[in-house]
Amino acid sequence: MEVSVQPLQGDYSLHVNIKRVDTTLPLPTYATAGSVGFDLICREDIEVAPRALALIPGNLIVQTPPGYMLLLSMRSSTARRKGLLMPNGIGVIDQDYCGDSDELMISVYNFRDEATQVKRGERIAQGIFVPVGRVQWNEVEQMGQTRGGFGSTGD
Repeated sequence: MEVSVQPLQGDYSLHVNIKRVDTTLPLPTYATAGSVGFDLICREDIEVAPRALALIPGNLIVQTPPGYMLLLSMRSSTARRKGLLMPNGIGVIDQDYCGDSDELMISVYNFRDEATQVKRGERIAQGIFVPVGRVQWNEVEQMGQTRGGFGSTGD
Protein backbone atom coordinates (compact mmCIF):
# COMPACT_ATOMS: atom_id res chain seq x y z
CA MET A 1 0.00 0.00 0.00
CA GLU A 2 1.43 3.35 -1.02
CA VAL A 3 0.90 6.33 1.27
CA SER A 4 0.82 9.85 -0.04
CA VAL A 5 1.46 12.77 2.26
CA GLN A 6 0.35 16.20 1.21
CA PRO A 7 2.06 19.28 2.69
CA LEU A 8 -0.07 21.47 4.92
CA GLN A 9 -1.44 24.55 3.24
CA GLY A 10 -1.58 27.94 4.92
CA ASP A 11 0.15 29.56 7.87
CA TYR A 12 -0.02 27.33 10.94
CA SER A 13 2.46 29.31 13.00
CA LEU A 14 1.53 30.61 16.44
CA HIS A 15 2.09 34.27 17.19
CA VAL A 16 3.50 34.34 20.71
CA ASN A 17 4.47 37.27 22.94
CA ILE A 18 7.99 36.82 24.27
CA LYS A 19 10.35 38.88 26.41
CA ARG A 20 14.09 38.31 26.69
CA VAL A 21 15.59 38.94 30.13
CA ASP A 22 18.97 39.69 28.53
CA THR A 23 18.37 41.31 25.14
CA THR A 24 21.99 40.76 24.07
CA LEU A 25 21.22 37.05 23.72
CA PRO A 26 19.32 35.92 20.59
CA LEU A 27 15.66 34.99 20.32
CA PRO A 28 15.01 31.23 20.28
CA THR A 29 15.29 29.50 16.93
CA TYR A 30 14.36 26.23 15.29
CA ALA A 31 17.56 24.44 14.21
CA THR A 32 16.08 23.02 10.98
CA ALA A 33 12.94 23.40 8.88
CA GLY A 34 11.67 20.10 10.33
CA SER A 35 12.40 20.86 13.99
CA VAL A 36 9.35 20.80 16.27
CA GLY A 37 11.21 22.26 19.25
CA PHE A 38 12.95 25.62 19.48
CA ASP A 39 16.24 25.84 21.33
CA LEU A 40 16.49 27.45 24.76
CA ILE A 41 19.82 28.90 25.80
CA CYS A 42 21.44 29.49 29.15
CA ARG A 43 21.38 33.14 30.28
CA GLU A 44 24.45 32.99 32.55
CA ASP A 45 27.39 30.72 33.32
CA ILE A 46 26.24 27.98 35.72
CA GLU A 47 28.13 25.25 37.54
CA VAL A 48 26.05 22.25 38.53
CA ALA A 49 27.58 20.29 41.40
CA PRO A 50 27.87 16.50 41.13
CA ARG A 51 24.68 14.59 41.97
CA ALA A 52 22.87 17.89 42.55
CA LEU A 53 19.83 19.78 41.29
CA ALA A 54 20.06 23.25 39.75
CA LEU A 55 17.95 25.77 37.86
CA ILE A 56 19.29 27.12 34.58
CA PRO A 57 17.82 30.49 33.57
CA GLY A 58 16.40 30.23 30.03
CA ASN A 59 16.36 34.01 29.36
CA LEU A 60 12.73 34.03 28.21
CA ILE A 61 9.34 35.02 29.51
CA VAL A 62 6.71 33.49 27.24
CA GLN A 63 2.99 34.19 27.04
CA THR A 64 1.69 30.76 26.07
CA PRO A 65 -1.41 31.13 23.85
CA PRO A 66 -4.82 29.94 25.11
CA GLY A 67 -5.39 26.30 24.25
CA TYR A 68 -1.66 25.45 24.47
CA MET A 69 0.97 24.53 26.99
CA LEU A 70 4.69 25.02 26.61
CA LEU A 71 6.59 21.77 27.15
CA LEU A 72 10.28 21.99 28.05
CA SER A 73 12.60 19.09 27.33
CA MET A 74 16.34 18.58 27.34
CA ARG A 75 18.08 18.57 23.99
CA SER A 76 18.97 15.01 23.01
CA SER A 77 22.72 15.71 23.31
CA THR A 78 22.62 17.36 26.76
CA ALA A 79 22.82 14.16 28.82
CA ARG A 80 25.81 12.87 26.84
CA ARG A 81 27.67 16.19 26.67
CA LYS A 82 26.87 17.62 30.11
CA GLY A 83 25.61 14.78 32.29
CA LEU A 84 22.36 16.65 32.87
CA LEU A 85 18.80 15.36 32.91
CA MET A 86 15.51 16.99 33.83
CA PRO A 87 14.51 15.42 37.16
CA ASN A 88 10.80 15.49 36.23
CA GLY A 89 11.46 14.31 32.67
CA ILE A 90 9.78 17.39 31.22
CA GLY A 91 8.80 20.88 32.27
CA VAL A 92 5.22 22.07 31.89
CA ILE A 93 4.73 25.82 31.49
CA ASP A 94 1.16 26.95 32.17
CA GLN A 95 -0.60 29.70 30.26
CA ASP A 96 -0.61 32.03 33.27
CA TYR A 97 3.15 31.76 33.95
CA CYS A 98 4.01 34.90 32.01
CA GLY A 99 4.57 37.78 34.42
CA ASP A 100 7.56 40.11 34.23
CA SER A 101 9.60 37.91 36.59
CA ASP A 102 8.42 34.51 35.26
CA GLU A 103 11.60 33.57 33.40
CA LEU A 104 11.69 30.03 32.04
CA MET A 105 13.94 27.99 34.31
CA ILE A 106 15.26 24.61 33.24
CA SER A 107 15.41 22.24 36.19
CA VAL A 108 18.41 19.90 35.85
CA TYR A 109 20.07 17.07 37.74
CA ASN A 110 23.78 16.34 37.27
CA PHE A 111 24.11 12.55 37.34
CA ARG A 112 27.92 12.61 37.09
CA ASP A 113 30.44 12.42 39.92
CA GLU A 114 32.02 15.72 38.89
CA ALA A 115 30.67 19.24 38.45
CA THR A 116 29.56 20.30 34.99
CA GLN A 117 29.60 23.76 33.43
CA VAL A 118 26.88 25.34 31.33
CA LYS A 119 28.06 28.47 29.57
CA ARG A 120 26.10 31.63 28.83
CA GLY A 121 24.52 31.32 25.36
CA GLU A 122 24.79 27.53 25.27
CA ARG A 123 21.79 25.60 23.91
CA ILE A 124 20.59 23.43 26.75
CA ALA A 125 16.91 22.57 26.29
CA GLN A 126 14.04 22.92 23.85
CA GLY A 127 10.49 24.20 23.98
CA ILE A 128 7.48 22.76 22.18
CA PHE A 129 3.99 24.27 22.11
CA VAL A 130 1.43 21.51 22.59
CA PRO A 131 -2.36 21.89 22.20
CA VAL A 132 -4.27 21.04 25.37
CA GLY A 133 -7.90 20.58 26.27
CA ARG A 134 -9.74 21.07 29.53
CA VAL A 135 -12.13 18.33 30.57
CA GLN A 136 -15.47 18.35 32.26
CA TRP A 137 -15.70 15.24 34.42
CA ASN A 138 -18.64 12.94 34.00
CA GLU A 139 -18.58 10.72 37.08
CA VAL A 140 -20.15 7.29 36.60
CA GLU A 141 -20.86 4.30 38.87
CA GLN A 142 -19.24 1.71 36.56
CA MET A 143 -16.75 1.84 33.71
CA GLY A 144 -17.34 -1.50 32.00
CA GLN A 145 -15.30 -4.66 31.55
CA THR A 146 -11.75 -4.69 32.95
CA ARG A 147 -9.04 -5.29 30.36
CA GLY A 148 -6.67 -7.07 32.71
CA GLY A 149 -4.68 -4.43 34.55
CA PHE A 150 -1.39 -2.63 34.22
CA GLY A 151 0.93 -4.33 31.73
CA SER A 152 -1.78 -6.74 30.56
CA THR A 153 -1.00 -6.44 26.84
CA GLY A 154 2.44 -8.02 27.19
CA ASP A 155 6.01 -6.77 27.02
